[in-house]
Amino acid sequence: MTPLRKHESDEADRPVSIGDRAIDNLQFIREAMERSTSFTAVPGYGGILMGVTAIVAAYIANNQIYLRDWLIVWVTEAVLAFAIGMVTMWQKSKLAKTSLLSTPARKFAMSFAPPLVVGIALTFGLWRFEHYGVMAATWMLCYGAAVIGGGAYSVRAVPVMGWCFIALGAVTLALPKGSGDEMMALSFGLLHVVFGAVIAKKYGG
Repeated sequence: MTPLRKHESDEADRPVSIGDRAIDNLQFIREAMERSTSFTAVPGYGGILMGVTAIVAAYIANNQIYLRDWLIVWVTEAVLAFAIGMVTMWQKSKLAKTSLLSTPARKFAMSFAPPLVVGIALTFGLWRFEHYGVMAATWMLCYGAAVIGGGAYSVRAVPVMGWCFIALGAVTLALPKGSGDEMMALSFGLLHVVFGAVIAKKYGG
């Protein structure tokens, strides 16, 4: 029993390695900085390209005779815009040597995704009951909510753009029936171009 107590006393009195303490401190600082850093890989040039494709899609959709074909145009544009956003976001993060799996990136994604899932569910319901007239406004409102949520962990321009989407979505609900494509061109088209240019200029592409 005596040697055991002596061993425990020796362990308690042994000085802590400066190297180990420095490593622990660096790890703590790194984690704190990661938690407090904004997600800056939001693609400015990608946003511009998404805006251009949305304007083209608005023109094509406006010339469709059947509502089913109109919906197919916009669903195709949504898939295309998502692909553009992901690729350009990956490219920007690679150039900036940041990870898309960092804490700010995960927070951005977890805040951005739920309103989009709600938008998909609402689109299915509106299509099922043939309420095509309110789809455009629904998309703007849900996307705006997603951008605001994700923008809480990103640069200042992102949540501002989200509020602009919500404002245009609310206006679309008050406009006469048949104004959806024009408002989609204004929101998903022009807003993406304008804010994409701002982000590209101020936040490195």
